[in-house]
Amino acid sequence: MNVSAVVVSHGHAAELDRSLPALLSQVDEVVVVANLPGSADGVPDGVRVIENGRPLNLAANVNLGIAATSGELVLFSNPDVIANRDAVTILATFMREHERCGIAGPQMRWPDGTWQPSRRAFPTVGGTIVRRTPLRKVFRPYERQRGHYLLDERPTEPVQADWLLGAFLLQRRVTVEQLGGWDAGYRHYVEDIDLAYRAMRAGWERWYVPDAVVTHDYAAVIDRRFLSRHTLWHLGGMARFVYKHPEAISGRGRR
Repeated sequence: MNVSAVVVSHGHAAELDRSLPALLSQVDEVVVVANLPGSADGVPDGVRVIENGRPLNLAANVNLGIAATSGELVLFSNPDVIANRDAVTILATFMREHERCGIAGPQMRWPDGTWQPSRRAFPTVGGTIVRRTPLRKVFRPYERQRGHYLLDERPTEPVQADWLLGAFLLQRRVTVEQLGGWDAGYRHYVEDIDLAYRAMRAGWERWYVPDAVVTHDYAAVIDRRFLSRHTLWHLGGMARFVYKHPEAISGRGRR
């Protein structure tokens, strides 16, 4: 199976200098979608650049990149993710051996090497309200919502997941095509949860593969401020998710 990589850069040319070389040696093609002028300046040889005429949201850019590639497996990577030299190979090998795996994600680590919780349970409305309002000061998510972040689970072998943080996802092209792509109705957040949920409903498995390791310099903007445009985008994303999948909030639609 050939592997294509799609990276969306929204003014992240400096990050690409560090992340692209790690991908080039592991995939068959790399496409960078430059969402702003200068977002892909100085990319290495062998990287194809798509320059947007106007900025698009993340999901639309991912779909644009996927449509421009041909691999049976398609990696989406944030520009702030640096893959270990065998991370993509490990994920691709796993997916070749597990034909119902539609999405696979790696173990993520912070730049200091500590573990980052990237395998998570599907969100609930109540939990989201706590995480995105001043209630988080009282009901600290990493203390009171350990089940959402799966903080008490550190698998050393591949394990299935509800959803995986969308910063680095290897996807089976046939899965993405069956789902109709990423939902471009999301402004910036929750599109990764939506993708995983729709994959689940369509019978595709999502797997966390901890032997594949990447470093993710996660900005976590919405975790630092209660009221910002990012917070509003996230709340809008959750509202869209609930509107699309009302059964999800009660758990009736999960399997």
